[in-house]
Amino acid sequence: MTKDELEKILWSIALPGFPQLLDGKIAKGVLFIGLEILINVQSNFNTAIMLSFQGNTEKATQVTNYQWLMFYPCLYFFAMWDAYREAMGEKRPLMSMPFAFSAYLVTVGVMYSSTFRIKNVLLGPIWLPMICAPIGLWVGLILMKVTKRFLLSEDQK
Repeated sequence: MTKDELEKILWSIALPGFPQLLDGKIAKGVLFIGLEILINVQSNFNTAIMLSFQGNTEKATQVTNYQWLMFYPCLYFFAMWDAYREAMGEKRPLMSMPFAFSAYLVTVGVMYSSTFRIKNVLLGPIWLPMICAPIGLWVGLILMKVTKRFLLSEDQK
């Protein structure tokens, strides 16, 4: 991976749309950034992040607009996948799977975040989805490898 590729992937983690702007894909970058800001504001995401980091997950759960927040994981991981695909080219078939499964499990985490507790501790709309992200990544990577093996074995028949 080149320095340029790594830079785009890291910018994508920071804010969806920045790598697309760096690539000169202005319309796509502005669309991703605009959608991110819209969803962020409408869902009260920054307030929920602040309250969660302060240890007040009950209040974070109350201020979160879940109807809007449920859009965020799909936008975030799609924009991240798009930046990864553009940076790496089509070198890695099925590489969308880890991003898609992360988006799916983070969305499930958002759905359960207002009620899911571990040892009577509410994880809330920030911590539970964050815990779900690496699990989705791991599941997606495993399924990608299994699918590749299956496709390779089918090609040899």
